[in-house]
Amino acid sequence: MALIPATILTGFLGAGKTTLLNRILHEPHGLRIAVIENEFGEENIDNEILVQESNEHIVEMNNGCICCTVRGDLILALSELARKRNAGELHFDRVIIETTGLANPGPVAQTFFVDEEVGTHYLLDAIVTVVDARHGMQQLDDHEEARRQAGFADRLLLSKTDLVTPEDVAQLRQRLQRINPRAPIITADFGQVPLNEVLDLRGFNLNDKLEIDPAFMQEAGHDHEHQHAHEHEHDHEHDGATCTDPSHHHAHHLDDIAAFVFKSKRPFDSARLDEFLGGLIQVYGPRMLRYKGVLLMDGADRKVIFQGVHQIMGTDIGGLWTDADERGSKMVFIGKNLPRETFITGLEQCLV
Repeated sequence: MALIPATILTGFLGAGKTTLLNRILHEPHGLRIAVIENEFGEENIDNEILVQESNEHIVEMNNGCICCTVRGDLILALSELARKRNAGELHFDRVIIETTGLANPGPVAQTFFVDEEVGTHYLLDAIVTVVDARHGMQQLDDHEEARRQAGFADRLLLSKTDLVTPEDVAQLRQRLQRINPRAPIITADFGQVPLNEVLDLRGFNLNDKLEIDPAFMQEAGHDHEHQHAHEHEHDHEHDGATCTDPSHHHAHHLDDIAAFVFKSKRPFDSARLDEFLGGLIQVYGPRMLRYKGVLLMDGADRKVIFQGVHQIMGTDIGGLWTDADERGSKMVFIGKNLPRETFITGLEQCLV
């Protein structure tokens, strides 16, 4: 049986998560969506969307969607949904988990990798983060949770852009790109966003579709003259390897969550890299929000794709290297106060 795709919808208090979810549930898409509302009273779904019965965690809505409120552990909620689906008591195609505005998405994402039962039924599709264009800069300044939510995202949605100037939007975009260069940023005022920009993104699916493309590398710092011609990218050459560090851009806001990219055309020694990455995770795992890459391994004719959340790391075999490919490794690390030079130097020492 195919795994059930799950989307984590996050964003700071008042960003517009519920508005977006409301719109998704009422769209005539024909999908049957189970919603886990992890709000604990901060901002509940509108009464006309979520019908709450006294003795039911799950109710079927008039448009065929299903909503449930988490009253216990997320694992139990997901397991119960899967059990009822398998028993024919519920019918749904996918799950959306809306987190509280103060939540760190990391533990929610880890649930899909650390619990065997959840892993046998669900596939974590992506983390989608809504950012309030009017208050986003201040929230990023004041709240680590807001910076974490941006750092974890596979897709960033800007809401309330109609309430600010284009210059304000551009400044917020630049800051979000520094925090998380791998997440595309799109506008989603009043929850209006194409469904394919929220669902089936495959941000966590370990397969060839995860390969880092040239557009991603541009977002990491290349070819942004049209946005900030006064800023200069710092590419650091280390014995044939390049580190692109977007945090070197001149900015008025010094975020403790930032990203850097490692590139090298030399292959990795598999044993040395495994040992080094294992050590990084042991020491810095709680501060490593997201990391992923496409790796060139010594003696291997296929690409290796790796990614992780905090201390949970996974790898998968990608496609064959072809003559048309520019062989090399590309890795991105997003985290809180990570020692960039320690990572870069250690990765260099793992090269053949």
